[in-house]
Amino acid sequence: MSRPPGAAANHILDDFDDDALGFDALDEFAPLDASGSALSSRHGAPAPFGQGAPAPHAHAQPDARAPGQPLRFTAPPDAAAAHRAQGAAGLDPELDGDPYSHIPADPLEDHAPIAPAGAPAASGGLHASGAATLNVPAHPEPAHSPPAYSPPAHTAPAHNPPAFNPVGELVASASQRLADVSVPRITIHIFAERQDTLAAADRAGQDRRLSRATTQIRVGGIEGAIETYASEPTPPLIIVECLAPPMELLAQVDRLAEVCDMGTKVVVIAGVNDIMLYRELMRRGVSEYMVAPVQPLQLIEAIGGLFSDPSRPFTGRSIAFVGARGGSGSSAVAHNTAYALSEKIGANTVIVDYDLPFGTAGLDFNQDPIHGVADALGQPDRLDATLLDRMMVRCSERLSLFAAPASLDGDWDVSPDAFEEVTSRIRTTAPFVVLDLPHLWSGWMRRTLISADEVVVVATPDLAALRNAKNMVDLVRQSRPNDAPPRLVLNQVGMPGRPEIPARDFGAALGIHPAMIIPFDAKLFGQAANNGQMVLEANAKSKAAEAFVTLAQIVSNRELPQLGGPAAPRAKGSLFGKLFSRKKG
Repeated sequence: MSRPPGAAANHILDDFDDDALGFDALDEFAPLDASGSALSSRHGAPAPFGQGAPAPHAHAQPDARAPGQPLRFTAPPDAAAAHRAQGAAGLDPELDGDPYSHIPADPLEDHAPIAPAGAPAASGGLHASGAATLNVPAHPEPAHSPPAYSPPAHTAPAHNPPAFNPVGELVASASQRLADVSVPRITIHIFAERQDTLAAADRAGQDRRLSRATTQIRVGGIEGAIETYASEPTPPLIIVECLAPPMELLAQVDRLAEVCDMGTKVVVIAGVNDIMLYRELMRRGVSEYMVAPVQPLQLIEAIGGLFSDPSRPFTGRSIAFVGARGGSGSSAVAHNTAYALSEKIGANTVIVDYDLPFGTAGLDFNQDPIHGVADALGQPDRLDATLLDRMMVRCSERLSLFAAPASLDGDWDVSPDAFEEVTSRIRTTAPFVVLDLPHLWSGWMRRTLISADEVVVVATPDLAALRNAKNMVDLVRQSRPNDAPPRLVLNQVGMPGRPEIPARDFGAALGIHPAMIIPFDAKLFGQAANNGQMVLEANAKSKAAEAFVTLAQIVSNRELPQLGGPAAPRAKGSLFGKLFSRKKG
């Protein structure tokens, strides 16, 4: 039997190799409409909240209300009208009569209560407390077990998803949707009934994508929201949860519309997945409709979609490389991985060297650009596509470089906002932006690490690198609860005469598997650096070159193309000759 309209779908993500990535893929759940698309107001412009559409639906009576009075849902007058309405809506014609006849008047009569997945048994009641703000603990204990609900007739039972989906961007398409999320500086109020919804909202509020928004989580559902906004103004976005039957839910939404200010966006989390309920909510101006239980990433994507700018340019994926200690080879790993991304995977890539006084990107690619990242940081508000193109230097057909000045003439005291603005502008130029971060700690460094789509920590197998890497990994994990953990790359492994911490013990201390282990090869890396080449150019068959190609696949979630010719050779020359000629000039 084909999936009925509005039935919940379980999108299973393929598991990645645990040894390579250090985590497993989990499931995502989202309500679907009759065409299989996600139920979202973005598929059509909804009416302002509290106002109906100009023309009523086939299953609703003509609108005879006074101006400003909220619409009331009315069932079809007879079975024939219901049959015609369901056929027009793409529903099963066998569902005759009242479209909500399959929903009991009191869900507690025919169903046993259920608790959120993974939560202990309920031991008390959860009552609406109006505007009381809730501080959700790390492991909340449910004070109320919400009523269960059965799917409509002729519908396969929905799966019960887990309470949380802590794994974020696992595939390229999903990661791109989340990378495009940009929420402005707004206030968001969330009124929930389920304990797992409260915890999911708290987890979403800590996400880096909502860092500019202020999120307040309150208990009480729609009734709590109505009581709150009767005496105070409404914020730009309200998220309310209601597990009542559809008719009662619509009545509560009408009451909420009476106390909401003009321009307020409302997201409704319901307990049933019903296409007719979805359409009635859209007629009333509700911006989004979701089905409990919801996951943190679902909330983040829904919120971001409501405030997305259609004219906003494309945003690429940022990959930040940082060394656990000085001399770990983070810059070499970043540059070689970016080169593999562009030449082996075939993706347009930009390298941004943020080590302003000592950056080596220009040396590694045998380039001496006049302009670079320092000029961009000096005038972030003036950056546009034309100016960015002038400041970048092309290393190959698909690889561009924002080089550091590598000069001590200035103090390079740049504000964190300038780094954030320049990074966001550069991300509009290519699908992948590799950030080569220096080994220092400051406000802009912290913000850049947390806001990056992917974080790669490069460490050598020694005790000092282990301590620093653990501090970085713990910080990133705590600040990005809904993202995958940082990648760990062990570099210079197997150096003769140096005692080393085994890779297994190193990863166990951090709680993550090393994504890649790069062997020590002083001759190969030294020769490539002195010639201004990448390891793939110096010796494409070496173990280090193979490691960089594999690492590029991991951080990009892409496979190597089946057909591809050799990369066009870059202009070779004496690196020292160019360096000394510049000194003479």
